[in-house]
Amino acid sequence: MNDHLVIFDTTLRDGEQSPGASMTKDEKLRVARQLERMRVDVIEAGFAAASPGDFDAIRSIAEVVKDSTVCSLARANENDIRRAGEAIKPANSGRIHTFIATSPIHMEKKLRMTPDQVVEQAVKAVQWAREYTDDIEFSAEDAGRSELDFLCRIFDAVIKAGAKTINVPDTVGYNVPGQFSATIRNLRERVPNSDKVIWSVHCHNDLGLAVANSLAAVMEGARQVECTINGLGERAGNAALEEIVMAVRTRQDIFGCETRIDTTQIVPASKLVSSITGFPVQPNKAIVGANAFAHESGIHQDGVLKHRETYEIMRAQDVGWTQNKLVLGKHSGRNAFKTRLADLGIVIESEEQLNLAFSRFKELADKKHEIFDEDLQALMSDEAVTPEQEHFKLVSLRVASETGEVPHARITISAGGSERKSEADGDGPVDACFKAVEHVADSRSELLLFSVNSITGGTDAQGEVTVRLAKDGRVVNGQGADTDIVVASVKAYINALNKLVSNSEKVNPQV
Repeated sequence: MNDHLVIFDTTLRDGEQSPGASMTKDEKLRVARQLERMRVDVIEAGFAAASPGDFDAIRSIAEVVKDSTVCSLARANENDIRRAGEAIKPANSGRIHTFIATSPIHMEKKLRMTPDQVVEQAVKAVQWAREYTDDIEFSAEDAGRSELDFLCRIFDAVIKAGAKTINVPDTVGYNVPGQFSATIRNLRERVPNSDKVIWSVHCHNDLGLAVANSLAAVMEGARQVECTINGLGERAGNAALEEIVMAVRTRQDIFGCETRIDTTQIVPASKLVSSITGFPVQPNKAIVGANAFAHESGIHQDGVLKHRETYEIMRAQDVGWTQNKLVLGKHSGRNAFKTRLADLGIVIESEEQLNLAFSRFKELADKKHEIFDEDLQALMSDEAVTPEQEHFKLVSLRVASETGEVPHARITISAGGSERKSEADGDGPVDACFKAVEHVADSRSELLLFSVNSITGGTDAQGEVTVRLAKDGRVVNGQGADTDIVVASVKAYINALNKLVSNSEKVNPQV
């Protein structure tokens, strides 16, 4: 039998550290439920000591997730460990993941600690963690630039202290596959009791090698890979879960291991994370990109029509591309609507929330005959700000845009319950609308990103707009969807403004 490869998903922790990718607690719960549905082994739900919001989100995830291990990250200090231990307490299966830097540059410049002090602190961290759980993971931050002898020493010490998983991160994406695989091989050969622990890797994508390095480590006996949906993460991101899983599944003849992942849930997970974070998936992205199973070349089309395996090494339906079927229309009832949301991992908490969402669904159905799962995801992302948090609300919008004339927007917005009107010119219709909104909101925020994507195909497709705003160290995403792209843009801008006002989105971890 093949070995089991543990899939450790850190979308909710490391993925969320992408500037602008911070999620609310409700959004984290939606992603966690989808990860559990996908049968991820370990869900790193956050960094409990980072903020009260993160602590609350981890604890809430620990309460609802039953089939996956729920993990909290913690620095190697007592306060972090204890916050992590309290956060995961409700979990059926909980893990504390503690770390300390081990490279010479990190120890000297960042920690200002001697190697002896680092080893001592690492051992203490594992001992504190054992008061809460036996499932303890230890990471040597920046292991990719650490000295091998020192890694052997600190790993030996933490294994003796009780660590069950040893993680070797290429924190800055510096390694190349041959080098990284040699590191894993040497560590497994030289560290005492290396056969008593699971060896793990966490690779960043600064040189575009995160997946390659991770798979090279698996070839040398690593049996846990830390990864994220769509490769989301700091800087250039992390190893992409979907690529790791499908590489191992497709080439079991090479890797000699297998995962328990339900691969048909990969595309739904990708679309959910993209919708919540506002980070679109590039069309040529492996596995989950819109073109991943598309064939333009006549030669390729001819081959696939004759025999699929001439140009396809995986089936599109195996990763979930056939899961997102048309299920609803304008005649669909509330129960069918609520049931389909539940199938997508979207939980309606109250009758009021259901009524509001169903009302918007009906409005959409009047504009768009066919409602797809992607439309529902976008609609519920638009619901991220609850009515009591909706300080600004679009009442009406009129835009004039004509060749040779300056675009002009006239807008009415409800601000704190009272209606206010505003007009503005702009370089284009969207620019005019944003200026008109800003005349009312006076947020003085900085627009970091304006992104437009088509949710589905067809001329009646909704456009989904993501707006990223920054103010006083906070970075928030706003989403809006509509068959009218200008209206979608205004919805997204107002959605972001409401998050700034309501503090519903936590302070970006990078700040």
